Amino acid sequence: RCPAMYPAGPAWPKLRVLRALWALLAVLLAPWRLWAKEDIQECIWHVVLIKFEAVGEEGRSDRFFDLEPLESLDSVFSLLVDAPTDQNEKYLGFPYYLKINYSCGGESSEAQVRKGHLTGLKPLVLVTFQSPVNFHRWKIEQLQIQMEAAPFRSKERCNAEEVCTMSWYTPMPIKNGSVVMYVDVRSNGLGPFVQNKRFHVNINGFLQKQQDNTLQFTVGNEIFNLIPRYFINVPSRPLWHTVNQTPVLILGGIPDEKSVLLTDTSFTDFFLVELNIDSCWVGSFYCPQASFTATIYDAIATESTLFIRQNQLVYYFTGTYVTLHESNQGSGSWVRVLANECIKKLCPVHAHGNGSEYIMALTTGKREGYVHFGTITDGRVSFELLPRQRSVCEGLQVVNCSIIWAVFIAGDYNLLLLVQMEDPTTRKYFQVVSYDLVSNYLAILYTIPEFIPDARGLEFLMLLGTESHTTFLMVPKGMFYNQYSNLLYIWGNFLLQSYNYENFIYLADFPKEQSIKYLVNSFRGDMAIVTETEEIWYLLEGSYRMYKLFPSRGWEVHINLQVMHQSSVYTPNETMVTLFYEDTKLYQLVYLMKNQQGQLVKRHVPVEQLLMYQQLSNHYFFKRLRAVGASGRASRRKRYRSCELEGEEELARGHDGEGVPGRRSHMGKGPEEERRLGLKSTVDLGVVLADPGCIEAVVKQKFLINRNSVLFRVRLRGEGVPGWGRSDRRWAPFEPSPGPQAGLLTPSFLPPTPGYRLAFDITYTLQYNRLQNKHYFDCVRVDPEMPCFLFRDVFYPFFLIQDLVTGDSGSFQGYTVLHRTHSLIWTTKNTTTTKDSAFNIMSHQSLGIEWLCLENSPCYDAVPHTIFAPEFFFKVLVSNRGVDKSTYCDYQLIFLLHIHGLPLSAKRAFFILMVSSSVFIGLVTLYIIFCLLLPVMVKAWNSLRWKINNIIMSESYYTYTSRNCSGTSETRSTVSSRAGSSDSSKVAEANQRAPEQTWKKKPLVT
Repeated sequence: RCPAMYPAGPAWPKLRVLRALWALLAVLLAPWRLWAKEDIQECIWHVVLIKFEAVGEEGRSDRFFDLEPLESLDSVFSLLVDAPTDQNEKYLGFPYYLKINYSCGGESSEAQVRKGHLTGLKPLVLVTFQSPVNFHRWKIEQLQIQMEAAPFRSKERCNAEEVCTMSWYTPMPIKNGSVVMYVDVRSNGLGPFVQNKRFHVNINGFLQKQQDNTLQFTVGNEIFNLIPRYFINVPSRPLWHTVNQTPVLILGGIPDEKSVLLTDTSFTDFFLVELNIDSCWVGSFYCPQASFTATIYDAIATESTLFIRQNQLVYYFTGTYVTLHESNQGSGSWVRVLANECIKKLCPVHAHGNGSEYIMALTTGKREGYVHFGTITDGRVSFELLPRQRSVCEGLQVVNCSIIWAVFIAGDYNLLLLVQMEDPTTRKYFQVVSYDLVSNYLAILYTIPEFIPDARGLEFLMLLGTESHTTFLMVPKGMFYNQYSNLLYIWGNFLLQSYNYENFIYLADFPKEQSIKYLVNSFRGDMAIVTETEEIWYLLEGSYRMYKLFPSRGWEVHINLQVMHQSSVYTPNETMVTLFYEDTKLYQLVYLMKNQQGQLVKRHVPVEQLLMYQQLSNHYFFKRLRAVGASGRASRRKRYRSCELEGEEELARGHDGEGVPGRRSHMGKGPEEERRLGLKSTVDLGVVLADPGCIEAVVKQKFLINRNSVLFRVRLRGEGVPGWGRSDRRWAPFEPSPGPQAGLLTPSFLPPTPGYRLAFDITYTLQYNRLQNKHYFDCVRVDPEMPCFLFRDVFYPFFLIQDLVTGDSGSFQGYTVLHRTHSLIWTTKNTTTTKDSAFNIMSHQSLGIEWLCLENSPCYDAVPHTIFAPEFFFKVLVSNRGVDKSTYCDYQLIFLLHIHGLPLSAKRAFFILMVSSSVFIGLVTLYIIFCLLLPVMVKAWNSLRWKINNIIMSESYYTYTSRNCSGTSETRSTVSSRAGSSDSSKVAEANQRAPEQTWKKKPLVT
């Protein structure tokens, strides 16, 4: 059971004389630099995000939510008659601004700001945009914008101009594809000394605007009362999220409440939100539930989606991030997934990979031995049951087993499982099992010993199977994997670490009587450990010594010093809520009780000072490190002054303002890079490489006696770089004394700073192709955006390297490969190929490409749709991965290439020839027949026509005669027969001549 209280600090009895002496001794032994800092009044920056309309207002702060640009600047630009502005253009403004001021000690901020402004102080703001997870949709780049803040007077009325309240302001830029921003504020070197400070300004996609323009959470209802029972006597819990990619963090664990803590500023401020979930409890024979509770046990935050587990139910909610998804894909309510499953635990995946984020749900009941593997891509969530073919228990051929923890290695598509085996004939034992998601191969990597090894006074012990053991059982509870150092940890009432998942080292400093509850890693070389009794331990990755931070003598000295300084973030009654790293610093979220009032605060855990206080009796030095040589270019920033673009320049970030090597540097172009580091003390330099197969480090030491310093020259050389890898370069001085190992970590990333891309140089390609081929024939239908290239011409492609920040570009001089299929599409006379002979290696000096389009290729036998030759569009993939040694960057480009004049296949050409010949011969034959038979046909037609006319005339004659005879008057009936016969004969003769005359005058048939 958990103890009644979980204090984050020691008990507060009366200050004893011994503790006072320890505190005094700590102050006396502090170096002169600390005394110098005491003489300077400590000043800190304050940054508040406000909307544009709130500029100049006091006491106003806004949430980063509405990202639509402002259209109210047209009225402002219309007044700038003499300015170089286009009155026909529509100018948009930044929706949010940063309000900046500072305070020193107890003096009011308004007075300090006026004093700083009059003495020339100007804040310099550096906004860093975090690259998104899905690099398939968005290009990987590291963009930084540096601005000089502009002073602006408050809108409040004041009697005298010189004493009016003022602040500095800069616009808050927005970038598509980025939802996490870091704001670093520093001084311009004039006026009072103000320490540099970093602020988290993230977009909150879980808010919506109401009709009254107020903001409301979409995930639930905000609670404004922090009841003490929510935090007092409540165990601390881990803060799980995707490292460096999560704009909104979520923390559950509030007892008997379906509420969570939400923050978009890394707990500089926060909200208590009651979630809108149904809180169903479905118990059955396959999903046993001992009791029901509303507590949110597991809470995991990703780039745009929140996950929670309540009892055996799992829900997720996707926020509305227009700049990330380019559309409104937010959830309207919490979505319940895996409805028919019994989920006992959610396991986080701290690092994203392959353009997606991941989460794992462990099952119990009927699905015991399976893992529901979740993939989150652009806010879309999908789950897959793993292993695909059979359960882990069946694959390992055991009767009963249970998966305790799961770790996913995205780079290898490998799933590591911590499995508890239950065999009726033996005791319970634990194994580390590997499952390959590509080959579906299940294998046992390591069997954890049954008992804790006996280190016999050693700091660490390599587990080979021959060591002796104690009588304490090893009870593993979880695993942790650091993708940057390739270190795997198994933790429980012990701590094991391994570099290859098979050979483990036992760290003996951790007491076997304690049990680890969760690990916290900075992913920059530091790791904190929280036990079930709320003890805090510290481990420097790569070393073997562990240090107890709380409770400890160093913590007591630190508390006493804080009491002397009357600190408001330390009280006798306090409870730690969670422990987490922000950049390289360790922080606590602590609930304080003071004068019956509760307060939730974020405070820094000074690890270095605590270790120093613990080793006051030992020989310990403060290291003074200085970057001697010029550092390589690491980042590109755009400078703005008073919200106007001033210019662009390349800045080096090899060291910070205090002369200490910076937290991060990037290896530049070239096979090797050299750095120099000066140290003032008796120290050593250690270099830790994440993958020695990718990079080689050579360290040379030189003593500078006249300067009382040691110069270390470190040379980093890349060998066989496989692509997007990382290498941690570490300036780590170690004391020869048995004291704590104090060190500074400087990661060296491989490849260099993102922000470049490969592009097809169409302009120079056209010029060079016209020069080499002595001609250029474009398509019949000319497209200026996509020029055509003739099939029978040799094709010479050229590429550019473009800087997405500065806009500069230059010719790419490295080596590339054009992905194709078995040389059926094109060929080249270059003889240099890859190791597997699958691709020809191209460069800017290559002999060009000859198009083939052989059988079984996509462009073979293209069907023409017009009378012109066929055309074809090629989707070309160009990459320098594995072939280019001029840079550590892996570039990849996909572009369309328009080729015209493709030849027909032999079968189709023969078919077209046969059809064309047949048609031609048929037409000629018909013409000849027509010419020969035309006279005969004309004569026959005339004869036929004459006969038809005769027939028609005969019928007309007889018809006419009968009509005349019947029309004779009866009055002539008395005429004599003689006279009648005479008349009849005359009429007959007349009728016989009449047809002949009619025929001659007018033919009947024509």
